[in-house]
Amino acid sequence: MRASALLRLPLVLLALAAAACSPRLLPGTEIKDDPDTRAIFELIRAYRDAMRQRDAAAILAMVSPDYFDNSGTPEPEDDVDRAILEKRLPQDLEKVDAMNLDLTLRNIQVQNDRAVAEVFYDSWYRVKTPAGDVARRDSDIHQFRLRKLGGKWLFAGGL
Repeated sequence: MRASALLRLPLVLLALAAAACSPRLLPGTEIKDDPDTRAIFELIRAYRDAMRQRDAAAILAMVSPDYFDNSGTPEPEDDVDRAILEKRLPQDLEKVDAMNLDLTLRNIQVQNDRAVAEVFYDSWYRVKTPAGDVARRDSDIHQFRLRKLGGKWLFAGGL
């Protein structure tokens, strides 16, 4: 072995040791991988897949019994609870002819049995209207509110 290679060996070993000690991250994120963040990550992936399939039953299975969303407004007319979501979601998804949804997880904040997950979404879809199909594309940052019930993370708002 050459002298220069011998001098670099401790640096290489130190770099490998440092990498081994760094926290594991969720794939494609800078979010620490722990049991709660991993479960939320998997829930969001399952939601994305169910939306792509337009599978209302699968989505509703991921929703907390106490789901509530005020739609970001102070007026109660647009509030959505679990019962309203159960009625509207299948109707809304029936109007969608084709869909692709990409969700990029940006952050997860967990406090006890509550969490907020921030995602960037990019969606492409066609909606059936009386005038014919209408192609749409939407992108934005969105927050899902989650609740842990019986050891399982569920959506509590933000769908």
